[in-house]
Parts: sequence; structure tokens; C-alpha cells
Amino acid sequence: MTRTLQSYIGGRWVGQQAAQALRSAIDGTTVAHTHAETPDFAEALHHARTVGLPGLLALDFQQRAERLKALAKYLTERKETLYALSTATGATRADGWIDIEGGAGTLFAYASMGSAELPSGDLVHEGPAMPLGKKGGFAGTHILVPRRGVAVHINAFNFPVWGLLEKFAPSFLAGMPCIGKPATATSYLTEAAVRLIVESGLLPEGSLQLVVGGTGDLLDRLVGSDVVTFTGSADTAAKLRVHPNLVRQSVPFNAEADSLNCAILAPDVTPDDEEFDLFVKEVAREMTTKAGQKCTAIRRAIVPRRHLDAVVERLRARLAKVVVGDPARDDVRMGALASHAQQADVAERVAALLQGAEQVFGAQDGFAPVGEGVAEGAFFAPTLLLSRRPLEHDAAHDIEAFGPVSTLMPYDGIDEAMALAARGRGSLVGTLVTRDPRIAAAVVPQVAALHGRLLVLDHEAAAESTGHGSPLPQLKHGGPGRAGGGEELGGIRAVKHYLQRTAVQGSPNMIAAITGEYLRGAAVQESALHPFRKHFEELQIGDSLLTHRRTVGEADIVAFGGISGDYFYMHFDEIAARASPFGQRIAHGYFVLSAAAGLFVSPAPGPVLANYGLDTLRFVKPVAIGDTIRARLTCKRKTDRQKKDANGQGQGVVAWDVAVTNQHDEIVASYDILTLVAKQT
Repeated sequence: MTRTLQSYIGGRWVGQQAAQALRSAIDGTTVAHTHAETPDFAEALHHARTVGLPGLLALDFQQRAERLKALAKYLTERKETLYALSTATGATRADGWIDIEGGAGTLFAYASMGSAELPSGDLVHEGPAMPLGKKGGFAGTHILVPRRGVAVHINAFNFPVWGLLEKFAPSFLAGMPCIGKPATATSYLTEAAVRLIVESGLLPEGSLQLVVGGTGDLLDRLVGSDVVTFTGSADTAAKLRVHPNLVRQSVPFNAEADSLNCAILAPDVTPDDEEFDLFVKEVAREMTTKAGQKCTAIRRAIVPRRHLDAVVERLRARLAKVVVGDPARDDVRMGALASHAQQADVAERVAALLQGAEQVFGAQDGFAPVGEGVAEGAFFAPTLLLSRRPLEHDAAHDIEAFGPVSTLMPYDGIDEAMALAARGRGSLVGTLVTRDPRIAAAVVPQVAALHGRLLVLDHEAAAESTGHGSPLPQLKHGGPGRAGGGEELGGIRAVKHYLQRTAVQGSPNMIAAITGEYLRGAAVQESALHPFRKHFEELQIGDSLLTHRRTVGEADIVAFGGISGDYFYMHFDEIAARASPFGQRIAHGYFVLSAAAGLFVSPAPGPVLANYGLDTLRFVKPVAIGDTIRARLTCKRKTDRQKKDANGQGQGVVAWDVAVTNQHDEIVASYDILTLVAKQT
């Protein structure tokens, strides 16, 4: 007897009565049933707001990043449980790797980026702060804070694990509880992943809830502080975007929709070039990976007309070698579509595409899935179509068959290729295969207007390329127009989507207090104890040291030139320097930095362990022979990254504001120093 899936709502698993049967994509047997009960979405939202939100905000950015890392490890250690279920979705081991380990990898990536780029606390000072008055008593800046709402993540595509986690990771980092609704056909795999997550005990209760089945009146109950994200068809995205309550409440809505992505073989590439085979390989891979069920798959392959026959020949040869069938078999390289309904939908769409195209490879070319019971599976043959006059027929630019289907399109001249790419009316991703940087420089700025991501592929990039169809956590995923107009991933940008940006105006003291970051003009605290002698816990924002003075002499410049090898004329040629805008010889900028360090560093061993960088460095005014400089060092920002060294000694990161001034109290150099500072324990 198959089990009934459950939703995770209000801190408990709900659903007992069996409803829709979810069939194996491989042999048609029933894997599980959805539950018949409609979840209480008022309860789900109340739980998220009153339990999930306080639990998340009790942790800061750094602590949430630490939880994501721990969760990624937990899921990775138990990945085989998910792989065992994944085959029923039609996924091969390689397909499952993208979904399962790709999902865990996204958690790892956001844990790392959050730890490195986000502050302690729950406020991001986006900055930069700027003076708004003439006397320095009025300033402004921008901050980012948690929205204090709920994120509803709806996924209609067949990425049961990655589809949930790539949205969950940034919203969790942002302190926003989420309710995930996966694609129903493969929701048994998502439910298994969420059960592992709940069992881990790593997340604050209420930070993640799961809906198996429909969303009922969930969207009707959202308010302006909430967010909705959607991945699915462009038609469904269009309907959700104008949901009356979302419009009325101004609920942010982010859509990542299917799109007719393209790959262009540039005219400089010939059949004898390595790049020609790279193009063929990329098209074939995107047709067969996940059985073509990726929103980023190549739907349109745009090739020079003179090379059309060669492309057809090599694609046919590569596709003919693809073994389709039960993913449990070692020899299978392509599995089934996720559901029988999708199988029927793809067949219908291929029939529509054939109104303006011919089939050059498909079921007639020896398609015979291998394995037990596959006759009842949702298999579909890799299908390559050819539209010989693509500028005259709209179907291939309008209809997406969400399966192992791609359409070849010949072009005459690169301008025609770009026109064909634009006919997709907005895509998630496009690929340009070329050997010539000049072609890349001409094409990319034009096609970028209608693409969310572009891969420029040549033999050099191919050695490390993650491929046309692989969204990466560090890079934006999403696209304009038909692709939904939304944006996901993209590193910390994704976290900021779930935060509220607010402009703040006030005195430097007030802004420093609000942001937890020293702003010039705010009060400083000076004491007999050098700031570098204080442990991380002892340091306070605004702790400051004003150094003694140093007069720069010609000997300093000569000595620094000898040590550094920098004999630039402005430092050594009196005549040429007199003719320059400065009118005299000046000191090396890096000498000024070094001299400032000599003024403020406390040389004996102490809590400051290492200096690992400079930010925002500017040389504001020249320092001439005879000028006298001094520096003010001020604790600007503290970030507790929850790190310990090999001996268990805690550490934190401190940013120091440094202002180097001359004898007229004019700033000559300005920068931040980043240091690693030991904790007391």
C-alpha cells in the first residue's frame, strides 16, 4: 500500500486521506498519494509570523549562515535516501546530482557568502553614507532590514530538492520564514527532503513549512510585508502576477518562467574547429539532461546555414548513442519525463511545432527505452526539429515543448542570428559559441538586453564551464520578458530581495548608532589603552586613536623608491614634477599608507592577529616634501563570524576607519583596514 504524503504546517505533519495518485515516471506504478485535506493556511501564516519569525530574528546573519552550513552537511550525509526516491521522477544519477547535491551545494554557497559578506546583527548598512549638510551635522545612508513577513515559494518545475532550497537559502539568511509549495508530480521527493530538514532540528521552528498539493486561499491571506516567488510556466506566472490580493496589498512577486533559450554557433566556427563539437555537445546535453526538463534548456539552436548539414549529422550521431530507460541501470543516460501528463503535453507541443518544421531525429530513429516495466513509463524520444525558414514561422519562437526537444534554425549573417535570438522575447540564458573575441564583443551587448545570463563558450572556457543550463548561486538566475522579468540567486543580491531597503537621515552620531558602524563626524572614544590592545569583545564602535605627527622628508621618498623599485617621475624628477598639475615632487601614495601604519600600529603581540586587506582606498590630496601627516584610527565595524582557530580561540573581524591628514587638517588618504582580532576566549 502506497503512503499518503503530508504537508508540514504549524509545526506538525498534516494529511491522512489519500487523494491524487502520483505515478512513477519509469513504470507507471503509484509512488504516493497527495492528501485530500486542505491545509489551514491561516494557521500556517500565523505560525510563520508568531513562531518562525521571532525564532529567525533571534539569530543574526552570521548565525543563520552557520545553520545553513550545518544543514547542507546534514543533507549531504543523507543524500542516498533522496537518490533512492529520485529515480521515480525519471532522473538518472547525474540528473539527481543536479537536484539533490546541487540543492545542498546552494546551501553551502549561501552559508559561505553570508559568512563572508553579511554583518553580525540584523541590519545591513548598504551605504555609502553621505553628507547632506555643509557643516557635517546632517547625513544620509541606506540600510537593509528584514521585512518581517513570510516568503511563499511556488515551484512548478521538476527540481524537487534544488527548487525548494535555492529559494529557501537566501530567504532564511534574510530572516524570512518561508512556505514552500513544490510541483505536485514529484512532491514525494520534496517531502522526503523536508522530513530530513525537520528531523535535523537545525532550523528554528516555523522557518520552513511545506504544502503538498494546492495553495487554496494562501495568496488571499498575504500582506504587504510578504513575498511570493514563482518558478513555472509563463502563462501561470502571468495569472499569479495579477492575483487581486497581491495587487491590492502590493506584495512583491518574483517570477522565473520557462523561456525559449537559444545557443548560437558563430560564423567564425567551422566543422574542423573544437568549438563546433562543443556546440553540438552542449545542445545534445541540454536536450537529454533531466530529459530536457530544465527551464534553462536550449530550445533553439541557431547555426550558420552553410554548416546546417554538418550540425544535423553530428547531432544525429550523438543523440543516437543516448541510451534511454530506467535510470537504475548503469547504461542509461536519459530517463523519463516527470509525469505522464507532461509526456502528453510535450507530444502535443511537438505536433504544433511540426506545423512549421521538419523532424530530423526522433522516435523513428530506434527509440526503445530499456528496463523492466518501461512500457508504462513517461518516456519521450530525444527530438530534433529543423525550421528551415525561422524568420517566417513563429511556432519555434512561441511554443516550448518542455522535454528533450530542440529546434535547429539556420541563419545568414550574424545580424540575422541576433534577430532570431530576439524572437524569443526574453530568455533565462543564451550561449554564444565562438573563437573570435571580436564577435563576442559585438554580439553580447546586443543580446544581453533580452537575456538574464550569457555563456560565451570556446575551447578555453570549456575545460571548466558548468554549461549552458546550470544556474550558479553566485550569478543571477532569471530573465526579462517571457522569462518572467524576475531575478533569483546572484549571490547576496538574492538575500537583499527579501530585505527592505530604507533611506535614513540624521546626525552622524544617530546614523552610527543605528547602523552599528562608525561614520566620520560621529563621536569617538579615546583612552590610554591602544585600540589594538583590546580583544574583540572589548572593542566598541568609535574606539579611536589619534597618532603623533610625522614630517615627510626627501630621504623618505628616496628610501621608499629604493625599497619598492618605484622611481616614477613625480617622486624623483624635480623639473618634470614642476611641470605637472602638482607643481612639485610628491611622496608615493603607498609610502603614505606605510607611514600611517607606522604611526598607528601597536607592534607588540596582542589581540590583533592579522591585517588581510584594505577597502575604499583613496588618495585624496598629494603629500609633498615637508608636509606633516598624522592618522586617526577608529573602530568602524565588528563582525562576529563565529570562527575559532585550531586551538579553539575565538576570532572576529574588525574594520578600522583610517583618515590620514596633513598639517592643514586636510584628508590626504582615506581607507578601511580589515583585521582579524582574537576574542578573550
